Amino acid sequence: MPELPEVEALRGFLDEKLVGRSIARLHLTAFSALKTFQLPLESLLGLEIEEVSRHGKYLDVDAQGVHLCFHLARAGWVKWHEVAPAGIPRPGKGPLALRVVLDDESGFDLTEAGTQRKLAIHVVAEAQEVERIATLGPDPLSADFDRQAFDAILDQAGRAQLKGVLREQRTIAGIGNAYSDEILHAARLSPFKAANSLDEDERAELYRALRETLSAAVERARGLAAKDLKDDKRSNLQVHGRTGQACPVCGTTIAEVSFSDSSLQYCPTCQTGGKVLADRRMSKLLK
Repeated sequence: MPELPEVEALRGFLDEKLVGRSIARLHLTAFSALKTFQLPLESLLGLEIEEVSRHGKYLDVDAQGVHLCFHLARAGWVKWHEVAPAGIPRPGKGPLALRVVLDDESGFDLTEAGTQRKLAIHVVAEAQEVERIATLGPDPLSADFDRQAFDAILDQAGRAQLKGVLREQRTIAGIGNAYSDEILHAARLSPFKAANSLDEDERAELYRALRETLSAAVERARGLAAKDLKDDKRSNLQVHGRTGQACPVCGTTIAEVSFSDSSLQYCPTCQTGGKVLADRRMSKLLK
């Protein structure tokens, strides 16, 4: 799933490619992906794109006050075309969900792999009309996300486990399964440690790890083409997705906890005092 660093890189890439161009054609092939109906998709036609912004994991293409907002979910992606394919794509064939063609015949596709269709597309007059955008927590890289703001989040979370606190979009926007693993590894904290059990040093270290991990990932991804972002993310992860490999810090074998539809990775030596956590394959905790 693309998370804050990749979505921010996509925002920069699309902003460079789209601003100043007008939307000439739209081809929706996955009708279930369109989640709003008050403004038709066709209301975007002929409008000039003024800005591409980001809200957590959502991208927001502003075309003269009409917003095309989309969330790529677990298996969605953006594919850029210097020259968009000719013809009208057939609905229900392949991963294509939406094709946007610009006035210079360039354009981009929103695609989704696999059988689970969770990519979400919204056409709205204001981004805040999308409920999941309106209810997002603070952006962890914003200037006002300081220690005081972070401490307030930990205090309010109570006994909630750190992994879940970091992933909850209404608490902190933009962090998903991969970067929550990376942040907790960098902070040397167990994913199951209770938020309100952290001492002052642990809070400071978690805040530092959060900001530095995300900032470094954003800098690595900056300027990359959309097609290169997935490989860049995978190649720079320290623990996530690396079960059975050696921890780059201490050399211990990276362990995994599996859930019904996801998994997390951690280093027993760095994060849990040598303890191997029980597999929770049947748990619904982190769904």
